[in-house]
Amino acid sequence: MASAAEPVDPTGGANDAEKPIRVVFVLLDNSLILDWAGPAEALRIANQRLLAIGRPARFELVFASPSPNSLASVGVMLSGLQALPTHWDGPAWIVLVGLPGQTIAVDGAEAQALLHWLRGQHLERGQLELVTICAGALLAAHAGLLGGRRATTHHQHLDELRTTDTRCEVVSNRVFVLDPPVYSSAGVTTGIDLVLHRIAEVCGEALAAQVAQTMVVALRRGPQDPELSPFLAYRNHLHAALHRVQDAVSERPQADWTVPRMAQVAHTSARHLTRLFVEHAGVAPLAYLRRLRLASAQLALQSGANVTQAAERSGFGSDTQLRRAWHQFGLAGSPSGGRPPVSL
Repeated sequence: MASAAEPVDPTGGANDAEKPIRVVFVLLDNSLILDWAGPAEALRIANQRLLAIGRPARFELVFASPSPNSLASVGVMLSGLQALPTHWDGPAWIVLVGLPGQTIAVDGAEAQALLHWLRGQHLERGQLELVTICAGALLAAHAGLLGGRRATTHHQHLDELRTTDTRCEVVSNRVFVLDPPVYSSAGVTTGIDLVLHRIAEVCGEALAAQVAQTMVVALRRGPQDPELSPFLAYRNHLHAALHRVQDAVSERPQADWTVPRMAQVAHTSARHLTRLFVEHAGVAPLAYLRRLRLASAQLALQSGANVTQAAERSGFGSDTQLRRAWHQFGLAGSPSGGRPPVSL
C-alpha cells in the first residue's frame, strides 16, 4: 500500500512496504451523493485491480460524520457512519463534499461540529491531505484551511469562496487544482477526475487508466485543460479482447512486446489483432506500444531519471531510440531538456 509521501515507480510499480492511505469521506445531511460515491468507487476499483495483479490494496475507505446517520441528497438514509477520527496512525486524506443550495450554510450544529473538528487538523503533504469536491471547498474555507492556498469549487460557488476566505486564491475554469496538501475539484464528476489523478500519483498512470476504463470514463481530465492521458488514449471502445491487450501492455510497456505476443493475450492471430487495433482503436499495435513507451519514459524523466535510465525503464533499446520516438511524435525540446507533459 502506498503513501503519497514516498516516491512511486513511474512505470506503475508498487512498494509493498508502504502504508495504506486512509480516505475519510466526511458526510453531512444532504451531502451530494455523486460527489462522494463516484470517487469512492474509483478507489474501490483501484484496490480491486491491485489485488487482481497480486499487489496489496492501497486505500482504506472510511465514511464519517458528526452523526451516526445521515440523509443523502437523493433521500437515501445512510446509517452506521463512523465518528470523525480523533487521531491518525498513517497517511490519510480528508474528503469534503458538496451540499445542495445557492449558498452553503454552516450555522447548524452538525456543520459547526465539523468545522470545529477541521480546525484541529494539521495538514501535511504526504501525511494528512485534504481533498475537496464541489462546494466541499466552502467547508474547508469556513474552517480556515484554504488561507494562502489555490483552490477551486463549483462555478456557482466561486464568488462565495472568494468572500468566505479572502486569503484563498480562487481559480476558476479548472477541472481541479493541485496545491498540496490541498486538492480541490470543481464538482460532481470532476471529483472522479481528481481522484483518478491521485490514483495515478500513488499507483501509477497505467492502473489509473484501467480504473477509468472500468468506469467507462472516456476522457480523464487534468488540472489545466481537458486532456487525454497517453495511457488512456485509443481506448474509447468496448472490445473486450483489445482492452485485455491494452491492459497488459500499459501495465508493462517495457516488456518485450511483439504483435504475435500481444495476439496471444487476445487469443487471436497477429493479423486479426492488427485489424482489431486499426478498426476499434484507430492505431496499429506497435504504434500504440511506442506511444505508451514514450509516455512511460517521460514520466521517468519527470521523476528524476536520466535519459539512459528512462529509455531502459520504458522499453526503448537505447537512448537513440527514445530520442527518435520523441521527435517522431513531435514533442517539443528533447528528452534531456525541459520535459513538458506528454500529450499524445
